[in-house]
Formats: sequence, structure tokens, C-alpha cells
Amino acid sequence: MNLTNCTRATEFILVGLPSVWGMENMIFACVFLLYLLCLMGNGLIIVMVILDHHLQKPMYFFLSNLSCIDIGHTTSFIPKLLVNHLSANNSICFYCCITQLFFYFFFGVTEFFIITLISLDRYLAICHPLRYSTIMTSEVCLKLAMAAWFGGLFSILYQEVLTANLPYCISNVINHFYCDEGPLLKISGGDTHVIEALGFLLTVVVIMSSLLFTLVSYLFIICTILRMPSTTRQQRAFSTCASHLVVVCILYGSVFFVYLRPNVKDSSFSMTKSVSILYTMVAPALNPFIYTIRNNEVKDAVRKLLERKTPHLIASAFVEK
Repeated sequence: MNLTNCTRATEFILVGLPSVWGMENMIFACVFLLYLLCLMGNGLIIVMVILDHHLQKPMYFFLSNLSCIDIGHTTSFIPKLLVNHLSANNSICFYCCITQLFFYFFFGVTEFFIITLISLDRYLAICHPLRYSTIMTSEVCLKLAMAAWFGGLFSILYQEVLTANLPYCISNVINHFYCDEGPLLKISGGDTHVIEALGFLLTVVVIMSSLLFTLVSYLFIICTILRMPSTTRQQRAFSTCASHLVVVCILYGSVFFVYLRPNVKDSSFSMTKSVSILYTMVAPALNPFIYTIRNNEVKDAVRKLLERKTPHLIASAFVEK
């Protein structure tokens, strides 16, 4: 195709969520509810970790990072999706689309690094409890978290710059409910082989290594649990590991299905959109509940937070003034 006189598209049209006739409003309500659950659940974890000194530990520090990522990840596209549904206008400007694409992958890749750090933290806490406090100091945790965030940024930066500079002349219709790499490459008119190779390499190197490290960590954790003399402690530890592995299965399984393909440009996106809902909406909404539902420290922190009497605090503040 001759792209010499190509006029780049100034806006794209998002096809939207998988359509089921007569259920559009119900689907909208479900997406809105999942987004609210994500904001409330993850926001509550962040607030509790900040306010309750009992939760200012490595595990909850990494969990609050995961909550920030889940809020950022969903906010990168769900508000636009909801606005488009209400206005019946599925357009998105070119630069808005590229910005959405960047933040979507930035938060997405960083999430895998943070989940890996959570598994590392649990491995050290369960398998090396005597050395845990000397290894996972506040300074080490901060450096690991910063490495995860910067790793997520630099992993996707070059690929997204290349994607932004492609000529989009074939069509301006994106067969997805957000700006994703595959649908964008499909409507581009340039050579996408380098970008596809980088995306495939990112999936294999970053995500596969993250999954391998997480699974090996939990394998050592399970072996250590089996050697525990107390049955009660075994059951408690197993229930915690099982809930964490549910997150791992949902997240990694859906991402592998969507992105672990050498040629995403020629893929069919009908099934991809349905699977994407799992890790873009369902997993972020469930993460705070899965990670904390059996955690007594978090339950105590929530109870203390709910028992605080706001009027009394306001009155005390005025007295102090």
C-alpha cells in the first residue's frame, strides 16, 4: 500500500463491549458496578495502610501498590467506556487513544512485577521467618517497588512510541472497547513486524518469568506449609495461598490467551474482547477481597476504621484549634 499521501486519522471509533441484543443497559450496569467495587475496595486498602500503623508492613505496602495499579489500570479506559455508552458516541481522539494505550500497558505490566514481589514477600515470611525482618526492610521494599514501577515504564515505552508513529490510513474503527495493541496494529498501514516482535518478546520474557518466579515461590511455600506441625496453621496458610493463586490463574491465563501470539495483527478479536473483561474489570475488582478476605489484621483495621466517630473527630479538631 502506498502511504506517501496518507492522511493520518485524527480520531478512532471504538466498537465497544461484546454486544448481546437487549442487554446493553445490563452490561453497562455491570461494568459500572465492577468499577465502583474496584475503586472502593482498592481505595479502602490504600487508606487503611496509610492510617493504621499495624498494616505498615511489607506485605501491605506491596498490596497498596497493587491497589494503586488496579485503580489506575481500570481508570485508564472504563470512564471513557461508560461516557461513550451514555452519549452513544464511541469516538476517541488519536492522542487520547495513544495515551490510553500507554497507561493501560504501563499499569498492566507493572502489576505483574508487583504480584511477583508479593509472592517473594510471602516466600520470605513463611520459608525464612527468622531472617524476614532483616531482609525486607522499609528501604528494600521501597527500592523493589520503585524497580517494579520503572520496569513497567521502560518495558513498554519504546513499543508504544513506535505504535504512536504508525500511519493509520486503512480504517479508523478499533474492534475493541479500549485502545489495545492488536486492534490498532490491524488498522495501521505501516510495517508492524518490529512492534509485534517486541510485544511477543515482552509477553514471553516479562510475564512468563514473572509467572515462573511466582509459581516457584508458592511451590516452596507449600512445601514449607506441609512441614508445619500445627494443622490450624497449615489450613490458614493454605487458604491464603489458594486465594493468591486464584488471582494468578485469572490474570496470567487471560493475558496469555490474548497476547501470547506471534501475530496479534491477524487475530480475531471477538473472543479476545470477552476474555479481556476478566483481567481488565473482574480481576481488579476482586483483588482487594481475595487478598484480604481471610486476613484478620485487615478485618481489625476495617473495624477500627468503621468504629471511628467522625463528629467526635471534628469536635476534637475544633477544640485543639
